[in-house]
Amino acid sequence: MNSSAPLMSGQTPLAVRMRPVSLDEVAGQKHLLRAGSPILALADPDATSPGAVSIILWGPPGTGKTTLAQAIARSSGRRFVELSAITAGVKDVREVMQEAVTQRDLYGQTTILFLDEIHRFTKAQQDALLPGVENGWVILIAATTENPSFSVISPLLSRSLLLTLQPLTDDDIGELVDRAVGDARGLQGAVALSGPARAALIRLASGDARRALTGLEAAAAVALSGDKDDDATETVPTVSDDDVAQAVDRALLRYDRQGDEHYDVISAFIKSIRGSDPDAALHYLARMIEAGEDPRFIARRLVISAAEDIGLADPQGLVIATAAADAVAFIGMPEGRIPLAEATVYLATTAKSNASYVGIDAAIADVRAGGFGRVPLHLRDAHYPGAKRLGHGKGYRYPHDAEHGVVGQQYLPDELEGRRYYNPKTLGAERDVAARLERIRRILGDR
Repeated sequence: MNSSAPLMSGQTPLAVRMRPVSLDEVAGQKHLLRAGSPILALADPDATSPGAVSIILWGPPGTGKTTLAQAIARSSGRRFVELSAITAGVKDVREVMQEAVTQRDLYGQTTILFLDEIHRFTKAQQDALLPGVENGWVILIAATTENPSFSVISPLLSRSLLLTLQPLTDDDIGELVDRAVGDARGLQGAVALSGPARAALIRLASGDARRALTGLEAAAAVALSGDKDDDATETVPTVSDDDVAQAVDRALLRYDRQGDEHYDVISAFIKSIRGSDPDAALHYLARMIEAGEDPRFIARRLVISAAEDIGLADPQGLVIATAAADAVAFIGMPEGRIPLAEATVYLATTAKSNASYVGIDAAIADVRAGGFGRVPLHLRDAHYPGAKRLGHGKGYRYPHDAEHGVVGQQYLPDELEGRRYYNPKTLGAERDVAARLERIRRILGDR
């Protein structure tokens, strides 16, 4: 079958064949491709030296770091050399620098050195790049998935522009998939793509273009494999969502990040934590992760759950949830699933109290209903001119002067005197809070 030619084994992978040949074909990263941006200046074949600055591209896998580097080189007509920090060493870097100087002096040609995964270079290896960058022997385009502030030496950072790439949107991934199906460099129309299959590829990609195109290529191979019943009326096979599932060896979850399933699963996740069932909570966490849910969204909901459902029954809950959110932002996915799971299990298995949550909502309800009065005179600010003459601060008793750090005086306005918003539960650490608060309230009422 001629239409299967693009899928013959041994051919260059689809993700490589579909790399843009110019910046106009790049999907996403519009914030880096505006008029006058450093990337456009580098890609301009007529650019003068002020535009020829080295850059560091920082972003998740599959967001186009290599693509941008190669598109810049093609558009600018500059010589392009690619090294990977996984296999290259100082010797390789020095050889590139020497050849770059030769090309410049003999032929007036500028060299772009693309160094992938620069964070894997040691300090000594990164030091070897400095002379070439500082003297303009090469224009360095370095790519990293790690925070450059921690993985790239300061002298190199100060001599380069740091550009941050964002995960591709679903629309970006859809554009790439559609282009790959019909493009002469891609599948050349050998298959058609069903709507459910397209949606599945976009969802499984989670913002990674390489993952989407790899999945498409594998699913197209399944559709063309001849395992299905032949349909004489079908001119080209149609890739189905079952083909996608078979190709990626993963069950396709029914999950729409903007639809009902999104809200249903996160609701079940939070309610499982509230109900102290860590197994159910981990199940729903896994469903969200596998469906490509934004891990930052999951982390935010964990922080809310820690404050709303755990509260002072275990004050450490909020600390752990916040730490998990910070960890996810720092290390990204897939490793971010580990701190998310740790926080999920901790919150599900610890003591629960919604007393603080109920308390603030009750206080807000009173204020909205007009339940607020004048601040008592003895609590008002007495530092501005004329305040003391108005009686501000008169009679205020300083708690630190008391033996137990608490003195009997009124804090609520007269209209709300005696109102109770916070009613601690006798669970976990809040049991101790309840006992202490009972003693405090007795002292406060003894005036």
